[in-house]
Amino acid sequence: MRAIFSLFVMILALASTPRAEAHEFWLSPEQYQVAPGAPIRADIRVGQNFKGAAYSYVPINVARFDIVTGGVITPVTARMGDRPALSTAMPGEGLIVIVHETTDTMLTYSEWQKFADFVTHKAFPDALERHAARGLPRTGFRESYRRFAKSLIAVGDGAGQDHAVGLETEIVALANPYTDALPAGLPIQALYQGAPRQGAQIEVFEKAPDGTVHTVFLTTDANGHTDVPVKPGHEYLLDAVVLRDTGNDDPKAGPVWRSLWASLTFRMPE
Repeated sequence: MRAIFSLFVMILALASTPRAEAHEFWLSPEQYQVAPGAPIRADIRVGQNFKGAAYSYVPINVARFDIVTGGVITPVTARMGDRPALSTAMPGEGLIVIVHETTDTMLTYSEWQKFADFVTHKAFPDALERHAARGLPRTGFRESYRRFAKSLIAVGDGAGQDHAVGLETEIVALANPYTDALPAGLPIQALYQGAPRQGAQIEVFEKAPDGTVHTVFLTTDANGHTDVPVKPGHEYLLDAVVLRDTGNDDPKAGPVWRSLWASLTFRMPE
């Protein structure tokens, strides 16, 4: 019986691992504004163009899963196979930030064009030249990656402020989309290892109430800041990627590239 259970766990874990060709990873709340004491439910999603399948909670795929409110960090209690991955209730009112960090996943590139498309899409124009300068092959090399997702939910009045929560890379909302006037858009800051990311590409997915998705690309300034244009009743996914050299130039010894993916989701009130 124990062997059967272990096999089931392995199958479930594999089924919950994001596919290599998928891109964004995000937290998808059922509702972004809830009454005090009402259930808060959110899925883990992986996909493209703000459309993707919901994945079950699998502990071996999770490095961190917390709810942050008013400076208090509360670990999420979840069980193997839970879907939605988050289902809880929070007493009181205010802005809560769901924080999710995955464990590492490995990707092997069997086609050079896939790597070229990735670095072009994510705005790393020198990556191909750096790859060649390191004497790396065009196929058969590996990349390790890790995902860092945040989502903003208003409980009751939704008052409060997002802030850095200690992720290796993250996107911080510098205003509250549920309570603040945002005539110039939502100001955000991209961070890497706690420092501002200058010149970082922020890919913004805007989903209208009818499900239509519009995408724009923004670039952060010297302080890692940019303003995200927003519209009432629209849902947003912000995505920013860090790509770095692992320091290993031997493809047989391990991954030669490492990518770190930050995302932030929220929905503007009507």
